[in-house]
Amino acid sequence: MIPELNQSGVLPPFIPGQGPTDPAGMAPYKTTISEFVLRYAHSPERRRILRGLLDYRKKLREIGISSGVQWLDGSFVENVELNRGRPPADVDIVTFAFRPTDDFEQWKKLVSGNKDLFLPNEAKQKYFCDAYFVDLNTHPLHVVSNTRYWFGLFSHQRESCLWKGMVEVPIVCGDNEASEILDREAGNA
Repeated sequence: MIPELNQSGVLPPFIPGQGPTDPAGMAPYKTTISEFVLRYAHSPERRRILRGLLDYRKKLREIGISSGVQWLDGSFVENVELNRGRPPADVDIVTFAFRPTDDFEQWKKLVSGNKDLFLPNEAKQKYFCDAYFVDLNTHPLHVVSNTRYWFGLFSHQRESCLWKGMVEVPIVCGDNEASEILDREAGNA
């Protein structure tokens, strides 16, 4: 479930009334990609970004990255149109996933052959995703350090330092349905 935006136009960092000590009521909010699309496909600019996100997710799965989750955030999950007077330019995304191979040399070739998935500038140009990857096959201390970094960055607005929430979706979770919803929303516009 994605909670409603708070009075600051951002997702709350935790659900009011539950408090920040209840893991079930705090960010990242677990949902499906279909619910995410339903929630945020309300303008042509947002639908273009969502189409890019679905394409990005599809290509990840095509190269064998399917076991993991993605954190979605940035101005895309805020009321940026009202707060900053502009549509979002992209969606911020961190993919936490296991490699599709245990062979490190094969993994390096897979990464170098798919730079549009692993280099943020290329992902942003092609998919409208400010995309980053956390390799869950690395040492647990590296995973903890990366998670701390991304949670700290994503849980606050860069300009104002406002504490905010984010969304989490599994890499595999009904993208075909999400694409149909997106097509339907575009047709209703």
